[in-house]
Amino acid sequence: MAKRIIEQLQQDGRRSYGAIGKAVGLSEAAVRQRVQRLTEAGVIQIVAVTDPMQVGLFRQAMLAINVDGPLEPVADTLAAMDAVDYVVICTGRFDVLCEVVCADDEHLLDLVSNRIRTLEGVRHVETLTYLKLRKQTYQWGTR
Repeated sequence: MAKRIIEQLQQDGRRSYGAIGKAVGLSEAAVRQRVQRLTEAGVIQIVAVTDPMQVGLFRQAMLAINVDGPLEPVADTLAAMDAVDYVVICTGRFDVLCEVVCADDEHLLDLVSNRIRTLEGVRHVETLTYLKLRKQTYQWGTR
């Protein structure tokens, strides 16, 4: 039942609990309780997703980072930065990937040169600047 509720919210995060209840066969109160539990458990977040360009953030990039030593301290420091919206520790050629959203190229340069490359343990940063977004979806959670 949780997956069906999540699917309804992914279609429209503002959908009323009553409408969700009708679609999934539960009462409004039952849907409210289940959404509350899913939110409190960290399974879902209900947020407004912005288009960065529409709010003055014109430069996005993926940073592929190699680290000497423990990965977690570097990943945790990156995760605490305002301009960073995604951090993963991974295998393969790079140790950590992080996505950044910046106002412009100057902001990106400052972030990479003065804040990230100077972190203890960071050996190499490869910056993959986004030219055009072709797809972004958040509906992978109920496949």
